Parts: sequence; structure tokens; C-alpha cells
Amino acid sequence: MKVSLSNLATSKLIKLYNYLTENFSLQTKNDFHKKLTLKIKQISHYPFSCIVSFENKGLYKCVLTKQTTLYYRVLQNQQEIEIITIFDTRQNPNKLQKDL
Repeated sequence: MKVSLSNLATSKLIKLYNYLTENFSLQTKNDFHKKLTLKIKQISHYPFSCIVSFENKGLYKCVLTKQTTLYYRVLQNQQEIEIITIFDTRQNPNKLQKDL
């Protein structure tokens, strides 16, 4: 299945990459990128392999790292997966509801 990012997910990913670039080594950024790429590949082949979000009907929760989780939905009619947001788990969980 094709995987796409919402505008919000794209914006958050850019901010996350900038944060990693400014505060950590290039290796840390590259390691995160590899994890993200592998997870996207996994969900493109097995879209229902991640945890169903009980708080948000129709969404799946995919843990990338201890600090980062992405939320996505499967669009059956279009044979597409849309990543809705990338969430920093250290934030107040109420902020997630605004994104979704």
C-alpha cells in the first residue's frame, strides 16, 4: 500500500529532524530516519500490524521510539495509508487530541 503523510505529520517531522540536527549528532538523526523508514515499510506491507487506538476510532498507533509515536489510518477505498501525526510522548496527552 502507498503511504502518505498529512500536512501536520510533514510539519512535525520537519521540526523533529531540525531538533535532532541542532541537539544531537548526525548519527542520531540517521538512526531515527532508519527506524522511521523501516516502520513505514512495515505498515505499507502489514497495515494492521500496529496497535489499534482505543481513544481514536479508526486510527492505529505505531511506536517508533520511546519518545515518538505515529498515528495513521488505513484508507481502504484508496488502498492508501495516511500518517496523521507524529507525537512526542513526553508531551501532555491532551495535545494529541487537538492533532487528531
